[in-house]
Amino acid sequence: MVIQILRGLLFAVGLLVSIPLVQADGHLTRDEPILPLPSHIELDSRKVHLGNILYHDVRLSADDSISCAHCHNLETNGSDGQPRSKGIGGAVGDIKAPTVYNSGFNFVQFWNGRAASLEEQVGGPINNPIEMGSSWPQVLVKLNADPAMVSAFSQIYQDGITEQNIRDAIATFERSLITANSPFDRWLLGDETAISELELNGYLLFKDYGCTSCHQGKNVGGNMYGYMGAIGNYFSDRGDELTQADLGRYQVSGIDDDRHLFKVPSLRLAALQKFFFHDASVSKLEEAIQIMGRYQLGRKIPNEDVSAIAAFLKSLVGTHPQLVKP
Repeated sequence: MVIQILRGLLFAVGLLVSIPLVQADGHLTRDEPILPLPSHIELDSRKVHLGNILYHDVRLSADDSISCAHCHNLETNGSDGQPRSKGIGGAVGDIKAPTVYNSGFNFVQFWNGRAASLEEQVGGPINNPIEMGSSWPQVLVKLNADPAMVSAFSQIYQDGITEQNIRDAIATFERSLITANSPFDRWLLGDETAISELELNGYLLFKDYGCTSCHQGKNVGGNMYGYMGAIGNYFSDRGDELTQADLGRYQVSGIDDDRHLFKVPSLRLAALQKFFFHDASVSKLEEAIQIMGRYQLGRKIPNEDVSAIAAFLKSLVGTHPQLVKP
């Protein structure tokens, strides 16, 4: 309590917000473990447009019922708001769909990191029998039968519609999905009024508890692997039977030390999620913070601090033309 009072006094006299600005990514920003998202990156606008069309095209699925947007709805938080996504024929997946927003800043894709790039990731759902259940030959036949699609590809790619070009267009579009200009990013860039005292206190607590050891950089995560249950046996305490998805990175590597190792998720849109963690075991942001404190930091976080950290996480939510905030 004394520390919190001291923080409030320091905030009031301006000492906590007078952090010097340093040069980073071509602009001045506060010297913090979290970096602001860029408002714009250089991309081929033609590919972005074509990738957007393909992202919403149900012909990428075997029965023309599922598009990328089905599980990664851009109007919500880039996910589907479900504990498990449903694919063709109502097939239920085994893991919560992560957001596609800001995915271009992830160092690998999927919870277990099985795709090294967005281009590689595109093929996963298309070929997965419980997601889109299709194949590249099927997709190519369908798209090549569409004169408008053939024309669109020929204007960008000399070799027209190919697997590689479909991957490239969708991945380029996904790299454009940046939720820039969040209140916290504006504060990082020097706007003292962009966040409230509660949100700033939440960020200070976020750092004090050690959350930035895993959640830092532009994406506030997404740049490293971490064990679910680094301190304490999360899976044992959860009580449910272990699933293949719970194995994490082990599914890819087969290395025992990779059991329960996952790509650390971005927290950029965490405040908009309806479910948390790979297993969607929690539906409240505050409860997710408490669980992270217990199993990742070995700390019991008081409710007052949880509320402040939750306020900080809400300040990370930026904007995008296709994102509709609740």
